[in-house]
Amino acid sequence: MKGLIVKGIGGFYYIETAAGLIEAQGRGIFRKQGLTLCVGDEVEVSVLSAEEKKGVIEAVLPRRNHFIRPPIANVDMLIVTFAAKSPKPNFPLIDKLLIWAQAQGLEPLVCINKCDLVSAAAASALAGIYEDAYPVVTASSKTGAGLDKLKAHISGKKAALAGPSGAGKSSLLNALHPPAELETGQISQKTQRGRHTTRHVEIFAVEGGGRLFDTPGFTSLELPEEIDERELRHYYPEFEAPARDCRYDDCQHLKEPDCAVRAAALAGRISPQRYQSYIYLYEELKDKRKY
Repeated sequence: MKGLIVKGIGGFYYIETAAGLIEAQGRGIFRKQGLTLCVGDEVEVSVLSAEEKKGVIEAVLPRRNHFIRPPIANVDMLIVTFAAKSPKPNFPLIDKLLIWAQAQGLEPLVCINKCDLVSAAAASALAGIYEDAYPVVTASSKTGAGLDKLKAHISGKKAALAGPSGAGKSSLLNALHPPAELETGQISQKTQRGRHTTRHVEIFAVEGGGRLFDTPGFTSLELPEEIDERELRHYYPEFEAPARDCRYDDCQHLKEPDCAVRAAALAGRISPQRYQSYIYLYEELKDKRKY
């Protein structure tokens, strides 16, 4: 029968099927083929014991995508999550995650958590950095604000949470799916960084029909190898409209004359924060290419 891998621990996989949850291991052929089973995989499973709910995974159905760290498959959306406060937003890291999502063909969504710790004006200002480029949800796992909007975005999709440690990803998942009962960490008073609390990969059903991965990864990463500094501008969606008025078609939006993107950033028509992040990542990629 067909099923969905919803959890994997120590070589054992838990498959959601029409007959209930089945504990299974993969055939040895997968190891010979170099195939790693992933949470989110749709599989064919044979039931060995109906009473004990045990079985074996016979085949993996074609994947839309899959990732090694963390090992998940068939992801539709990446919810890039950061805290409005405590810890302070790391904008270059946030933008790296958004660029990575686009490069992988995932739908990006920005979620600003812990908005109960800041004023409405401060939360709105943070949202304003991204709202011209991506869907943005301002939320609080503590008060429940924004959760209905987040559920609506997830509906019908398999979404993964990503973001810096301490952003409250596990708390958000608990709020979206209380039965998850995930352990949540406290922010270190000394470093103002979160302690990693997720130990394995799992996917949970969310009210409204969506599913949400909880993963220990996606906290920091390098940009894909195929992206160099000359391609970076294409991963900032808000640059597209003003770029049509740049003097040069291949304008990199740095020091070129009559750069409409730079002018838009100076005038506040696009986020100056995003523009500064673009410059930072441009130089990082340029330096990387030298070596």
